[in-house]
Amino acid sequence: MLHKSQQLVFALIVTLCSALLISCYTPAGRSAGEVVDDAGITTQVKTSLMANKALEGIAISVKTFSGEVTLTGAVDTPEQVRKASEIAASVRGVKKVNNLVTVK
Repeated sequence: MLHKSQQLVFALIVTLCSALLISCYTPAGRSAGEVVDDAGITTQVKTSLMANKALEGIAISVKTFSGEVTLTGAVDTPEQVRKASEIAASVRGVKKVNNLVTVK
């Protein structure tokens, strides 16, 4: 099992590699810079979610498009749903949070 710091580094590497691949093709008139900015926001949101004790061990998917973050997954309590939104909204560059996380 990976330590939390190893998980964070792994998530960062995967996200940055994805950003590099995605930036080769920019759909719908998005610039490579916008794609990279979104990848950075996604990485920061994922890192912040993983670092929060209230959400420890919970898998929440994060997708970002033009600064709009969408969260999906399932958690144990309504408080965790609220906390995920709060964390995502606190990340610099996030314009809107669509929280589709459900309670199990």
